[in-house]
Amino acid sequence: MLESLVTSVYGSADSLAGNVTSFDFLLCCLFSIVLGVAVAFIYMFRHNYSKNFVVTLALMPLIVQMVITLVNGNIGAGIAVMGVFNLVRFRSIPGSAKDIGSVFLAMAVGLATGMGYLALAVVFTIITAIANLVFVLSPLGKQKEPGKALTVTIPEDLPYEGVFDEVLDRYTDRCELVEVSTSNMGSLYRLRYDIRMRQAGMEKQLIDELRCLNGNLKITLGRAAATKDVL
Repeated sequence: MLESLVTSVYGSADSLAGNVTSFDFLLCCLFSIVLGVAVAFIYMFRHNYSKNFVVTLALMPLIVQMVITLVNGNIGAGIAVMGVFNLVRFRSIPGSAKDIGSVFLAMAVGLATGMGYLALAVVFTIITAIANLVFVLSPLGKQKEPGKALTVTIPEDLPYEGVFDEVLDRYTDRCELVEVSTSNMGSLYRLRYDIRMRQAGMEKQLIDELRCLNGNLKITLGRAAATKDVL
């Protein structure tokens, strides 16, 4: 069983490019396309994406397969493989951790199909898809309560240092003053905090207590700006 996974459809030729039949090449291309689409679906599952990146991801195994088929057995094989992997560094838009991981997954599938290990490529893609499904749906890495952005407006004559600390300590697990700005021709101050609620559903109580301290001026509590999950 395991031996069949690591058996290449190209056999054990020293140079694949000179021994590949048309049928074997087209078969590997078909597997690369199908598995590339599978990798694209793995990437899209519960993740924000663009069509251009998804299409590129689906085509990448086919491209890598062609490169590996041509250079296998030659002296420049190692340099060519490293050149393919270095494409990750030259994407025009910085990617998230999942973007980069999906690129490496597509390349790994292309390496396997390029060497003719079709069964291994299929099994590897299935295992990755199952692992991705389990990890995304599991509570692994999920924050207990998402971060929120709190903006409190105060009059200019209110000394804000420490005035809200007692209330914020009771309702939040984490609180950091990240920005102070003026508004209304300098007659008002806006304090922006990054907070994490100690318990869900306590937002109204927090706002009510803050209103008693800031003279019932405007208070905004909402989702914090999304951060890029880079490697």
